[in-house]
Amino acid sequence: MDRVLLIDKPAGKTSHDLVAAVRRTVGGPRKGPGVIRVGHAGTLDPFATGLLIVLTGRATKAQSLFMGLRKTYTTTARFGAVSSTGDTEGEITETGVLPERPLVLPTGLVRQRPPAYSAVKIDGERAYARARRGEDVEMPEREVTVHRFEELPAPPADAFAIECSSGTYVRSLIADLGDAYCTSLRRTAIGPFRVEDSPQHATVEDGIPLGDALARFLPSVDLDPGAAARAASGVAVPVPAPVEDLCEGHVLLRDPDGPIALAQPRGGLLKPVVGFRDR
Repeated sequence: MDRVLLIDKPAGKTSHDLVAAVRRTVGGPRKGPGVIRVGHAGTLDPFATGLLIVLTGRATKAQSLFMGLRKTYTTTARFGAVSSTGDTEGEITETGVLPERPLVLPTGLVRQRPPAYSAVKIDGERAYARARRGEDVEMPEREVTVHRFEELPAPPADAFAIECSSGTYVRSLIADLGDAYCTSLRRTAIGPFRVEDSPQHATVEDGIPLGDALARFLPSVDLDPGAAARAASGVAVPVPAPVEDLCEGHVLLRDPDGPIALAQPRGGLLKPVVGFRDR
């Protein structure tokens, strides 16, 4: 049950809807000992489509790593109008104001203000809940990284490809181009995972085993039985020479039975910080 599911989310469904659907299929108790945890690695708005990563079992322990991967989107925009939500679901106001061409598409470090209709928490409550009550929501600015922002050849017109860091709001990137809002938004990739690799009707059995998924973007170390037993108990193990230069972040420790732990380099050793084995 320790799986990484790639799901092509349809429009109109929330990320929570899909997580709940997977949770209903995994079996086991809903509460208490033996419960199988299910979570996701990055929300998609209901109007958006594309790749949603759902994690089951011990894979949820690595949620922050999956959430931190770069995201890639394609989006279309309409200029000359603004939306209260930044997309087609909001109140649309026609302005007729069009941006100068060619468009200036920002890359690198970008300061942006998330939309008021977003899942960001303000004083412990989701911003969209406050906005729907008609409250004025002051969203704090954040710094994100836009690795790629390019206009795609028509058709359709005003289509863009964006590769960005976790936490970036594509709706804000489009709105900051002028009087504009997103008319479609599709997430095509999360790190090395691609939406075209997601089955049409994903089940837990279709999921990628946790160790295989982590090895797609983390350096990995195969341990002998003695070192594997120590690592499973949280004891640091030596850093093999071939991975010394790669140990700037997390390293996957594994043996023939699968993933043992995520480890970090500390003083020439790899210290397990997230364990995947029962001690």
